[in-house]
Amino acid sequence: MTGWKDKRKVMQRYDLTAEMYEERYAEEQKAKYRAALRQVNAANDLVLDVGCGTGLFFKEVTSEGRIVVGIDISRRLLQKAKEKSKAYANTHVLQADADHLPFKDALFCSIFAFTILQNMPHPSDTLKELKRIVNMDGRIVVTGLKKSFPLNKFTNIIEDAGFKIVSIVDEEGLSCYVSVLSPYIG
Repeated sequence: MTGWKDKRKVMQRYDLTAEMYEERYAEEQKAKYRAALRQVNAANDLVLDVGCGTGLFFKEVTSEGRIVVGIDISRRLLQKAKEKSKAYANTHVLQADADHLPFKDALFCSIFAFTILQNMPHPSDTLKELKRIVNMDGRIVVTGLKKSFPLNKFTNIIEDAGFKIVSIVDEEGLSCYVSVLSPYIG
């Protein structure tokens, strides 16, 4: 099974676990956010949170970002994110597929994609879509779940998508590698 059938299974799984998502993942996600924000300054940027889940990242980045957009494929997670977004005038959410984003080319300054690649049928294609919508000077932070991707496989996926790796954080206690990518090699 590939493609849309896989994505529907992921969407259904997250719809079913939406009520317990934060209880289960909040601390782990916050550790990733801290590692990412030590690497990338999103101040005054147009920020995209791909796979925003319940909107946990909004609190971390909203005061920094000019406008924050959160997308997720799970309707139930987005309902929770929408409630959180009401606290921030500059935060918006919408349902979207990370492989087919409804944004024009080179729109975003900073893109954060936490814990989504292992859910995508073709992670390299997902990264190529993110590359399409980040501007020339922008940065993409993407995580790779260690139990899904050995480090060499994770870096190969990134390089196959045409990115320059600016940094990779591989700290004990993090379940993911936290990588900062530049869309333009040179």
